[in-house]
Amino acid sequence: MSGSIRCAADAEEYLSAEGCYIRELSNNPLDDAVSIARARVAPGNTTRWHRLSGITERYVIVSGSGSVELGKLPPRTVGEGDVVIIPPLLPQRITNTGASDLIFLAICTPRFEWAAYEDIEAEQVYPPA
Repeated sequence: MSGSIRCAADAEEYLSAEGCYIRELSNNPLDDAVSIARARVAPGNTTRWHRLSGITERYVIVSGSGSVELGKLPPRTVGEGDVVIIPPLLPQRITNTGASDLIFLAICTPRFEWAAYEDIEAEQVYPPA
């Protein structure tokens, strides 16, 4: 792999299956060790319960505030500068509890692929607190 610079403006934002807006900043098969996406959750919205197979995900909260749920742990409040570490297969979701967009970087190792994503919302294994 050679050096490169990716411009955020070149990455188009889309609404993902989990219910948040994603902008893939770096997700390339030539650099399969890591991917970086900017995620945006609108005020009052909650992503779907999901898990990733074979991928560790880290949320780095850039702005806003929210509540993260990991497996059966109690919900935890998160804000700017907080880092959430999510091992493979751990059920997860995040809620924007603030008045402005919740923005975070989703850093995945190895890189994120949709084939690893599993929506488990319908299982209702983890009822709201």
